[in-house]
Amino acid sequence: MLNGKTILITGGTGSFGHAFTRYVLSHYEPKKIILYSRDEYKQFLMRNQFQEYGEKLRFFIGDVRDKERLLRAFDGVDYVVHAAALKQVPACEYNPMEAVKTNINGAMNIVDAALDRGVKRVVALSTDKAVNPINLYGGTKLVSDKLFIAANAYAGAKDVCFSIVRYGNVAGSRGSVIPFFRNLIAEGKTSLPITDYRMTRFWISLEEGVQLVIKALSEAKGGETFISKIPSFRITDLAQALLPGCEMPEVGIREGEKLHEVMVTREDSMLAYEYEKHYIVYPHFEWWKEEQILAGGKQVAPGFEYSSGTNTEWLSTEEIAQRLSGI
Repeated sequence: MLNGKTILITGGTGSFGHAFTRYVLSHYEPKKIILYSRDEYKQFLMRNQFQEYGEKLRFFIGDVRDKERLLRAFDGVDYVVHAAALKQVPACEYNPMEAVKTNINGAMNIVDAALDRGVKRVVALSTDKAVNPINLYGGTKLVSDKLFIAANAYAGAKDVCFSIVRYGNVAGSRGSVIPFFRNLIAEGKTSLPITDYRMTRFWISLEEGVQLVIKALSEAKGGETFISKIPSFRITDLAQALLPGCEMPEVGIREGEKLHEVMVTREDSMLAYEYEKHYIVYPHFEWWKEEQILAGGKQVAPGFEYSSGTNTEWLSTEEIAQRLSGI
């Protein structure tokens, strides 16, 4: 499906961009992959890491806030994966207008550039924080999601579709709890602080995130939100997997932090279908037709909620430790 295609990744020099690029180059024969990002040094490092694929990679310095640059970068592109965003909750709270400019205005620019340049498919990366948001980052991503879903109505007769993939923090990603705990352990700490003993999270690896994006590129008809079926874990079990027998002082939940990650809300349940390895929340608009629902799924029960706190699949401390060995 990606063979012979030109793919552009915004925020392409981040952890997702690295994993997506390597996966695609290992499993497909794309015509070209364009890495679009602001950081010239990260582009330099990534170019060196992928030297053997040099003829297939292009590095564009640019910001999603810059519509003219996007129009130039999107010329001749078949598929776009939109991963660029300001993601750190405290930074977005302190710099709200910057978060709006990147996460909302940037999303609008992606939509416009894709429509104007004849892009065939756009998949935008979302987050659990966009579900019933309680912080600015989540609020901006909720608006971004709505923009990408509604973009399908603006497409008219154009052969393009916009869809979304939603997942929480990727295991081991920058700013997440795993590297935070590991840094404390490296400093010789014998205790790991827990914000709330009840806290749970979903576990998703970078490769699983990449595969979900490829599924959306392959199957989306426009407006869907794809969500992986993945296991949950307790933060206390994660701490014990990293440092067995450690003390775990409860320090209190941080501002803008949730006890559990929610991917499908009760309100979404009337529009959500369960498949073997994922859920899809379908749009609720006049332009969406029921015959566009993908085969093989079953509508979830009314009031269903997909939350890390009520999940049916859980990782034990031993299973967490095993997965940590690969991060």
